[in-house]
Amino acid sequence: MKLVILDRDGTINHDSEHYIKSLEEWRPLKGSLEAIARLTQAGYRIVVATNQSGIARGLFSTRTLFDIHDAIQRSALQAGGRIDAFFFCPHAADAGCQCRKPQPGMLLEVARRFNIALEDTYMVGDGLRDVQAAAAAGARPVLVLTGKGQKTQAEGKLPSGTQVFADLAAFAEHLAP
Repeated sequence: MKLVILDRDGTINHDSEHYIKSLEEWRPLKGSLEAIARLTQAGYRIVVATNQSGIARGLFSTRTLFDIHDAIQRSALQAGGRIDAFFFCPHAADAGCQCRKPQPGMLLEVARRFNIALEDTYMVGDGLRDVQAAAAAGARPVLVLTGKGQKTQAEGKLPSGTQVFADLAAFAEHLAP
C-alpha cells in the first residue's frame, strides 16, 4: 500500500498563530486539495496527522475539530481526492505525551492501523516537528515551504534526507507526475 501522511495547518490549509478554532477560519491553501486528488488518483492513501493543542487549551472542542475535518474531507472529495483517516493529538505541548509531534507516536499508530512500513511512507509538513516526527518514526520527511515552512528551512536543523518542496502541489507533482 502506498500512503502519504500530511500535516494539516500550514500544509493543507492556512495556519494561524491563534489556531484554527472554527470552520469559518479554515481555508485551504492554493492547490492543496488538487494535490490530495492527484495523490489519491495515483493510488496513494492519504492520512492527516495533526497536533491540536487548542483542545487542551480550551480554544475549541473535539466536536469543532471533527466538523473542520469533515469539511476538509468534503472539499477533498469535491476536488476528486480522498482522505482515509485523521489522527490528532489533543494534548498541550507540556503534557509529555508520545502522540504529539515531534514524538513518533502518532505516526507509529498510523503504521499500526494501516499495517504499513513507514520507511516507504512520506510525512509532509511545514514545521520542524513534522519532519522530526517522520525521522523518529522511520518515515520519509518532506518539508513544504507553505505555512511555517520557509522559516523552518531557514533555521536549518532539518533531519538528514528531508526533501523540500514549494508546496503540497509541487510534492504531489513530484510523486505522481
